[in-house]
Amino acid sequence: MTLWHGRFEESMADSLWRLSESFSFDQALYRQDLTGSRAHVRGLVEAGLLTDVEAGEILSALDEVEAEFDQGVFARQATDEDIHMAIERRVTELAGSVGAKLHTGRSRNDQVATTVKLFVRDAAIDLADHVLSLAETLMEVGESDPTRYLPGYTHLQRAQPVLLAHHLAAHAWGLTRDVDRLLETRRRMNVSPLGAGALAGTSLPLDPGYTAQLLGFDRSFANSMDAVSDRDYVAELLFDVAMLGVHLSRMGEELVLWTSAEFGFATLGDDFTTGSSMLPQKKNSDVAELARGKAGRFIGNLTTMLVVLKGLPLAYNRDLQEDKEPLLDSVRNVRLVLDALAGAYRSLIFHQATAQAAAEDPYMAAIDLAERLVEEGRPFREAHEIVGRAVGESVRSGRSFRDVVAATPELAAHVAVFAPGATLRSRSSRGGAGPVAWPLQQETWRMVDEGLRARLEVARTGEDV
Repeated sequence: MTLWHGRFEESMADSLWRLSESFSFDQALYRQDLTGSRAHVRGLVEAGLLTDVEAGEILSALDEVEAEFDQGVFARQATDEDIHMAIERRVTELAGSVGAKLHTGRSRNDQVATTVKLFVRDAAIDLADHVLSLAETLMEVGESDPTRYLPGYTHLQRAQPVLLAHHLAAHAWGLTRDVDRLLETRRRMNVSPLGAGALAGTSLPLDPGYTAQLLGFDRSFANSMDAVSDRDYVAELLFDVAMLGVHLSRMGEELVLWTSAEFGFATLGDDFTTGSSMLPQKKNSDVAELARGKAGRFIGNLTTMLVVLKGLPLAYNRDLQEDKEPLLDSVRNVRLVLDALAGAYRSLIFHQATAQAAAEDPYMAAIDLAERLVEEGRPFREAHEIVGRAVGESVRSGRSFRDVVAATPELAAHVAVFAPGATLRSRSSRGGAGPVAWPLQQETWRMVDEGLRARLEVARTGEDV
């Protein structure tokens, strides 16, 4: 018997039950559903619809249900279609007839919306914290020896030398944008839907603003139909995770390249690599490959959510049940990737000699030669052409680029650009990849990091720091 059986003469067909039930995955939301139910009970007391004694009995039952879930002993019954029905059924068993008052003035529509919002709000904070921790790890790894450098690439061709710290910081800066997006998603969605009912509110004297305050929302809904049908916040979080996943995938791709024998720039620790079931010599950077592979999953989950939403008439439709599996899947899996990548970077052994040798490729001094001519007063396009001819001559003749430059009248005075580390040191502009610019970037990073940590604390506690 379901909690809505009164209208029906026959029970639900098994095939529809199997299609309809969601307890198998939405039980992960039990804590948020209990939180929303406690606020609703207090709202019923405030409205004079429950006595303090009745509320105490229901709240005690809710606490007992939470303990059962925490201890893994909650027993699902055959009629528990979803987590919301399961909790209400168990509360009624524990509290007796007073438990049947729990759902007064509430629909599963506003109940589910409240539960999912609470989950998204928690997840946004948790993920932002882990993303920022990964960014901090990248900075720490780079700062552990700020003299290390390697080639920077465009089109996967050697372009200019860059500090390893600068390269890792580039990923860290991207992650700060992910943190900002997650915090902004949380801010936008922090509106309570509790009290919207099925779609049109209720005739009972409930105060949605009161329960919104209890739940830590910034405000209550303004339109009941929008409140129960809105899943923008789920789509936003899934976009945030998809974009984050793209960033993590790019990091994974680089680790795959760096740790290959062909690059040889780095090795991951044994605890963050795997072997081969057949080839004894293999040490595989699976952590990086999985980080890369998960991005497709996150993008797919976002696409699923957008397609679910795109054709729905107002207000609630059962299609919205399809919000939970993509949401839970993305949150769970991106957490796994974040934690594993942080450990992988901490285990990284950087092979400075190999990376530095690649970064001293003489052709990467070409732009320095052109800029020296610019300093002499030549137009950049003219300087670019002169240096380009010298590169072409070196490639065609097989002579070293340095020898060709030394024999070229316009360039011979600037052979010092080939000195070890000279091209790296010349990258001195603000935000540049060389050692002169690095301290200012470090200082800027620290300010941004501290600011994001402060915003996280405000979001977590709701109090100014």
